[in-house]
Amino acid sequence: MFSLIVNIVGPVFLLVFVGFIVVKFCILSDNAIDGVMGFATHIAVPCLLFRATSTINLSTAYDWRLLVAYFGTAGVCFGLACFSSQQYYGRRPGQAVAVGFTSLYSNLLLIGAPIIDRAFGQEALVYAFALVSLNAPICYLAGITVMEKVRADGRSTADTASVIVKTTLKNSLMIGILLGLSVNLIGLELPIILTDCVDMLKSAALPCALFALGGVLTRYSLSNSLHEASMLSVISLALQPVMAYVVCTLLGLNELHRDVVVLMSAMPVGLNAFLFANFYSRGIATAANTVLLSTIVSIISISAWLWFLV
Repeated sequence: MFSLIVNIVGPVFLLVFVGFIVVKFCILSDNAIDGVMGFATHIAVPCLLFRATSTINLSTAYDWRLLVAYFGTAGVCFGLACFSSQQYYGRRPGQAVAVGFTSLYSNLLLIGAPIIDRAFGQEALVYAFALVSLNAPICYLAGITVMEKVRADGRSTADTASVIVKTTLKNSLMIGILLGLSVNLIGLELPIILTDCVDMLKSAALPCALFALGGVLTRYSLSNSLHEASMLSVISLALQPVMAYVVCTLLGLNELHRDVVVLMSAMPVGLNAFLFANFYSRGIATAANTVLLSTIVSIISISAWLWFLV
């Protein structure tokens, strides 16, 4: 069992570690890593999401119980994180939402998808991509709406809706998802020359993204907000998957669906959580610390959940 878990988790985090070391020892520059990350997030990963959503079985992948189990528990953790940051760390409402967003937006794509694929295979990956396709729009909708409602200089409802739409539609990942869903719904058959080209690009998506993620993590360091970042990491890595397991059981999800939801709920904080804090200029250091800390600790927590589930 131990060797199985190491073989599932090891290559994913080893690739992240290689990216970290390569930048830390100046083998590649920050600009080079930005180029790799840009290629991954703006070209290769959108191609991966396009192919996934254009071929996915929409009637089975988007099971409402699966979506409620994941996003419902994520929403509860978001609320708990905001409350805890405000109540116990003296955060103002806007700051509390910025750091609380780290408990809402998990790294489902760069780390979650590779681990689901290695642990449960292509069949499970379909449900993982269903969650990935809704992660950005749902999390942005929740995060931006709450932020604009609680901060002192918040926007009007109309302006808030405009920000949500623009933020979502400018996201290259969302463009790939929307194009894929459009092709799927229309039933359009794409020429082989195009699908083969997209398939070649998508094969580079996750390796490049994981490598670049390691390089990007060198820019953050654990500072004096470590205690708060630890609390947020515990909510993301421990509380949410426990809650997800309970909800999946209550909703009667089958074992594969349950395992996908629980494992995706155990993923570390995504980089977009840091970008969200940076966008609003609130809680930036804590968000960065939580991204880094949760990524490091998730090596252990994900292994523990795999031991429990597999």
